[in-house]
Amino acid sequence: MRALITGAGGFVGGHLTAYLLSNTDWELLGTVYPRPLEGPHPAPRLRLVHADLRDPRRVQELIRGFEPGVIFHLAAQSFVPSSFADPWDTLENNVRSQLNLLEAVRRSGRSTRMVVVGSNEEYGSPRPEELPLTEESPLRPANPYAVSKVAQDFLGLQYHLAYGVDVVRIRPFNHTGPRQSPRFVVPAFASQIARIEAGLREPVVRVGNLDVARDFTDVRDIVRAYYLAATEAESGEVYNLASGRPQSVRDLLETLLSFSTVEIQVEVDPDRYRPADTPVAYGSAEKFRRRTGWEPRIPFEQTLRDVLEYWRGQVGK
Repeated sequence: MRALITGAGGFVGGHLTAYLLSNTDWELLGTVYPRPLEGPHPAPRLRLVHADLRDPRRVQELIRGFEPGVIFHLAAQSFVPSSFADPWDTLENNVRSQLNLLEAVRRSGRSTRMVVVGSNEEYGSPRPEELPLTEESPLRPANPYAVSKVAQDFLGLQYHLAYGVDVVRIRPFNHTGPRQSPRFVVPAFASQIARIEAGLREPVVRVGNLDVARDFTDVRDIVRAYYLAATEAESGEVYNLASGRPQSVRDLLETLLSFSTVEIQVEVDPDRYRPADTPVAYGSAEKFRRRTGWEPRIPFEQTLRDVLEYWRGQVGK
């Protein structure tokens, strides 16, 4: 099997590449843009190429030259605050890149399976009676990133219905783990704690809105789900990937602080608040579990420990 991983130099792409190298004999091609950051190191069955997926000719070249049996489309602008700051950049990057891939697959005539990665952000701010969110829940995108993900989701469905392209759509809820950017909540806290422990900053963690709860899963469980989506999911279907449990951001911060070796104060930073924020969101992955048997294996406390240890290692370099 040959698998193309777009965004292989990113957080999830790096973990997926490592998982596939360890658990399959697949030949892998990964795209990176503008350059590899925290991605995988070259391996005998892995080749990394520079590619701007907004360029349709470059995408056509990739598909013709590599002839993948599976495409994991992970490349995206995924930071919600950036989507508010520059909505068109997020929309163009996320929608155009996927459209180019779908067109290239359609024109190739190959039976390539494409795993389209959406987001729980597509559901927006659910009402309490709507929880847990299922694949049938209404979509209410509340930020430009979420709008781009709805577009990606439905582009995948449209190409499946109109042209028979083998598409599986997934909507992962929040996921975190080692190597995630400190722009996101868990590594934002962990990186600050690690720098405080190393004496590189005052003993204060600056936070945004702690009065929200999210559905967190370890990225290493999520990439295992991506593999199962590629190999066992039903073509044309959409699946949530979630733990099914809301996790308070305040509680996760307190857990991280309990692992620290020093006393640390907490300070609210208004600049870290989003223009629109969902109080509580969590989902059901029952449909995906019934199809594949998947469920998260890594306890959230272990995930938090691993993220903090990663940042302690980064600070020590």
